[in-house]
Amino acid sequence: MPFALLIIAGIAYVPGYLNAMLVSSLLMDRQPKFKVEYPRNEVIVMIDAWNEEAFIESTLRYIKNQDYNGHVKVIVIDNNSTDMTSEKALETGKELDLDLLVIKESKPGKFNALNAGLLHVTTELVLTLDADTLLHKSALRYIVARIESTPPDVCAVAGSVLVKNSRENLLARIQEWDYFFRIASIKRYQGLYQGTLVAQGAFSLYKTDVLKIVGSWPDAIGEDIVLTWNFLKNNNKVYSEPLAVSGADDIVCTAFDIF
Repeated sequence: MPFALLIIAGIAYVPGYLNAMLVSSLLMDRQPKFKVEYPRNEVIVMIDAWNEEAFIESTLRYIKNQDYNGHVKVIVIDNNSTDMTSEKALETGKELDLDLLVIKESKPGKFNALNAGLLHVTTELVLTLDADTLLHKSALRYIVARIESTPPDVCAVAGSVLVKNSRENLLARIQEWDYFFRIASIKRYQGLYQGTLVAQGAFSLYKTDVLKIVGSWPDAIGEDIVLTWNFLKNNNKVYSEPLAVSGADDIVCTAFDIF
């Protein structure tokens, strides 16, 4: 009988309690107002790219169209591409008059690319962005405004990554709702306690000094998860900003996107 009660509690009561806590927290949530709505901090955007010739132009154009008042420099790290990623990035950067640096990292792996790019970062804030992720025009402004409006021990802010092509097929539609109801809501819930568990590499902002203190991106599967947990172990906090929105094609979600 005690074993049966334990099973019932595990199946019914514990998930029910967690869901009730999630819903009640979201209902009571009041996002703190931005202290500075239009920040002017200089920011470096790092984009790791592997065979992204088809996407890199659009990604750079969306960065150029940001309503951000501060200086934005872009570093594209060509991670051993076999196509014309570097050439396309340089061509687009020149056309758009972007402050753009393209470097090459021959060692495969996203963590190698980001760590190579970090060597060139001279700003207090650095943002990571996937090469096929497009920023809403106010995304950069909102994510920087949030980190500037949080306590000093908040070292990273995760942006919102949604499915850009959510009307193209059934899988994309399913992923869209999965992001709305599973990932986005839980990230916001975790952010209430400055304990967001994943500042995803696809779109997140970091304080450069803390990033270096914890050893930057580790050689691990889910390097952004391990990095975030290293922040938390170092007594730093991680926030999320739901207004900082980006979109990517056909994102494949796993349990690690939440935990």
